Amino acid sequence: MSRRNIPDPTRVREEIAQAAARMIAEDGADYATAKRKAARQLLGDMRVAGEWLPDNDMIEEEVRAYQALFHADSQPRILALLRRLAVLAMEDLASFRPYLVGAVLNGTATEHSDVYLQCFCDSPKDVALHLLNAGVDFDTSESRHFAGRSDVETLSFLWRGQWPAARECRTLAGEVRAELGAPVGIHIALYDAIDERGAVRADASGRVARADLAAVRALSTAEPAEPPGP
Repeated sequence: MSRRNIPDPTRVREEIAQAAARMIAEDGADYATAKRKAARQLLGDMRVAGEWLPDNDMIEEEVRAYQALFHADSQPRILALLRRLAVLAMEDLASFRPYLVGAVLNGTATEHSDVYLQCFCDSPKDVALHLLNAGVDFDTSESRHFAGRSDVETLSFLWRGQWPAARECRTLAGEVRAELGAPVGIHIALYDAIDERGAVRADASGRVARADLAAVRALSTAEPAEPPGP
């Protein structure tokens, strides 16, 4: 094969990131699935070296660019609704040290996005009991520990305004139905209290992967922006 026919890894990486971003923004695909499908679309069955694949930060930037170009009129409204929902949920779970993670935090949430929370408490089972006492019908599964250690129990349910019991919650439910046309998934990962210290450390860029109630309140009353620093 001549040298001119060898693909440029930098360009391939950019194209994969752009294709993956479209899948995330339009179809609600998760990052890993979108990256894998995008690589297959562009390269077929060719074995892909790690240097050819974009990282999640690169894909996230492409998601932001795509939304700014194609969904600038609707995406900020959807993001604001989901952040308001996150605040209501976190206020009810305040005694269990809730943190918001994912697209609703980083500002790339769409109508396909769910609300992802992490709770840190002495007895994670108390969160399940709290929801049961509030009449929330949830499913139990496991998700990967943020530090890569084992799995943690995760409670998931579709939110239709049934919780918490507050007038604002019912009002928000009507707005969500009008804007999204479907209930919103809420997922609560349950961690031991000792895990909280490692959870709030910032990455090399100074960004944190999760935000507490005070930070999410500030985001929900401000213009869509980057997640807060440490």
